Amino acid sequence: MKSDIEIAREAVLEPVTMVAGRLGITQDDLELYGKYKAKISDEYMERIKDDPDGKLVLVTAINPTPAGEGKTTVSIGLGQALCKMGKNAVLALREPSLGPCFGIKGGAAGGGYSQVVPMEDLNLHFTGDFHAVTSANNLLAAILDNHIQQGNELGIDTRQVVWKRCLDMNDRVLRNIVVGLGHKTDGTVREDHFVITVASEIMAILCLASDIKDLKERLGKIIVAYNYEGKPVTAADLHAVGAMAALLKDAMKPNLIQTLEHTPALVHGGPFANIAHGCNSIRATKTALKMADYVITEAGFGADLGAEKFFDIKCRMADLKPDAVVLVATIRALKYNGGIEKSELSTENLEALKKGIVNLEKHIENIQKYGVPVVVTLNSFVTDTAAEIEYVKGFCENRNCEFALANVWEKGGEGGIKLAEKLLNLLETRNSDFHLIYESELPIKDKIKRVAEEIYGADNVAYTVEASAQISKLEKLGFGDMPVCIAKTQYSLSDNPALLGRPEGFEIVVREAYVCAGAGFIVVLTGNVMTMPGLPKTPAAYGIDVTDTGVITGLF
Repeated sequence: MKSDIEIAREAVLEPVTMVAGRLGITQDDLELYGKYKAKISDEYMERIKDDPDGKLVLVTAINPTPAGEGKTTVSIGLGQALCKMGKNAVLALREPSLGPCFGIKGGAAGGGYSQVVPMEDLNLHFTGDFHAVTSANNLLAAILDNHIQQGNELGIDTRQVVWKRCLDMNDRVLRNIVVGLGHKTDGTVREDHFVITVASEIMAILCLASDIKDLKERLGKIIVAYNYEGKPVTAADLHAVGAMAALLKDAMKPNLIQTLEHTPALVHGGPFANIAHGCNSIRATKTALKMADYVITEAGFGADLGAEKFFDIKCRMADLKPDAVVLVATIRALKYNGGIEKSELSTENLEALKKGIVNLEKHIENIQKYGVPVVVTLNSFVTDTAAEIEYVKGFCENRNCEFALANVWEKGGEGGIKLAEKLLNLLETRNSDFHLIYESELPIKDKIKRVAEEIYGADNVAYTVEASAQISKLEKLGFGDMPVCIAKTQYSLSDNPALLGRPEGFEIVVREAYVCAGAGFIVVLTGNVMTMPGLPKTPAAYGIDVTDTGVITGLF
């Protein structure tokens, strides 16, 4: 069996100008990054802004397991299938983070014969967007510490500096550090922290900003610290906005690449969904909607994280109205949720399947609460049995949602035809009645309670003394109307990764809350979730290499 990188390397790519040309985009509207990558110009996006929108389809999944779900693979395969059927479809996906690429998760280019390419470029430096985000973030940190060193005219309380540095790599030793050691000229000694770039507020802002003007306004609102009077100090107060915007100017433009079957893909931005809002950029999604009749996008991790944030944050801010949702599951993952060890997942086990399918059931119910029609798709594995597939099919149809089998890893677009047919029928026969599950005006704790109870299935929300005080302070400062971005483990509907399936009778514990004033949401940390991941015992980096002839190996 060929690896993903071998399949991608054997593909014959079209020049990106040819991919763009089929969408009516001329070379003058592209900023080329070699032969197969390009950014779309601001002038083109301005020109098409009043064109009619296509249909917006979100691809999400059950809670991720070590067995794998293949959400990105299904997204790409579905886009290819629609194009194979003669439809005008475009993908709108996130960019991979280097941390997971060299850690445990691998890349985010899809898999098998449903990949976006060039795969190696995408999974490594791509067009430099993440480097721009990292640089803008750390420029602000440098300006902040320099201001303190040069006399601290703003009266910043160094015990209340909240802006963190970032790095696009899993590095646990940077979570908590001390800066300013050495001579007096080396800065003020204080505790500092790092987050991974995809969890940074700059990444969130990049993905939520509508244009450069909006970008600068959001950057200016970033709270970096509080002064001795307890009042916020912002990036605008530090005169950092212009330089940060200069670093982000090109990164604001969506990237155009292609799938193995030459389906256009706008790949732009990449916040995590367990510790950020988990969606690609609003600019890319809105541009894709003007370019195509069908736009396939995705949100990270399970529907309790990515889909909830897509609906309650991204759609709220961008006034997007999704037309349908594709919910991805695998029989292997459902059996894992039923308590079966990973080594035994290839054996038929209907009892484990029946026990674990409650995880899928909860996600179906959650999506239906938003009023969006849903089709469940099983990402096919050769070990799936006819009896197991038939059970899942009947289970879904009894819950008023469509069902289709997807074999897109092995067959590409051809393996997604049945899913595409089900989706098209759903779009033609059922209207979306999309609505949010909470109003912005609700108090912060009420919004958290609504998500915890309605989406996670929690019985209660508990708060540490520190978290309650932080929330009270945020509301007094006037940030109470913002949506909440709840950070929790992706492996469970609860905040305990060991609770699989559909846990009941559990409590969500909120340990910290802070505002991303520029992004426009309140971040709520639950359980033990980290904003700077660590590398596993055996990182994927161990298997990545370059041959003497310059060929990269080991990426997946």
